Amino acid sequence: MAKVNIKPLADRVLIEPMAAETKTASGIYIPDTAKEKPQQGKVVAVGPGTKDEKITVKVGDKVLYGKYAGTELKLEGVDYLMMRESDVLAII
Repeated sequence: MAKVNIKPLADRVLIEPMAAETKTASGIYIPDTAKEKPQQGKVVAVGPGTKDEKITVKVGDKVLYGKYAGTELKLEGVDYLMMRESDVLAII
């Protein structure tokens, strides 16, 4: 996990998605065109929260999030997702 030079605002968190599965449990390789978007990632930066929304995740947490949650962005060649903490479903 690289140190990122970005500070999310309010109740937003920056997540580095984990790589999509490359093969099924039975060992069949999945082509790039059929891979599911990852729904797990690692929190790399968190905002300070708001008066009404306290931040409960912390940097380094492994989390689950909705399939279409967040805004994709690329920083220094790495793909990230910026989303509100309320879009995070669980810490795993």
